[in-house]
Amino acid sequence: MEKIIRYQNAIKNILTEYERISAQVTDPDIDEVLMFDDQRSQYLWFNIGWKNERRVKAISVYVRIKNEKIYIEEDWTEEGIANELLTEGVPKEDIVLAFHDPESRKYTDFAIA
Repeated sequence: MEKIIRYQNAIKNILTEYERISAQVTDPDIDEVLMFDDQRSQYLWFNIGWKNERRVKAISVYVRIKNEKIYIEEDWTEEGIANELLTEGVPKEDIVLAFHDPESRKYTDFAIA
């Protein structure tokens, strides 16, 4: 359980920092939203709003913890949240690049599942 709490806190800290930096340059008509669900170990950073009469909705990062591993389901950051997690001390074996299909994951340095 301690491992899960450590991973949850690392994810929340990283996403909070991403959102803080991004909010400084974001369009005022677009909201940056963070959603943290510790009970289900799911974490989301997304944008929502209206621009030029068009609906804007985009996921920047979606991460969840499953089977004591961090599954990165979506990641549109420049550095990559996996690199940030490594900096926080999360081992590669506990990070799954879930945005890659299972067959392709074996060619990465990270966990397959």
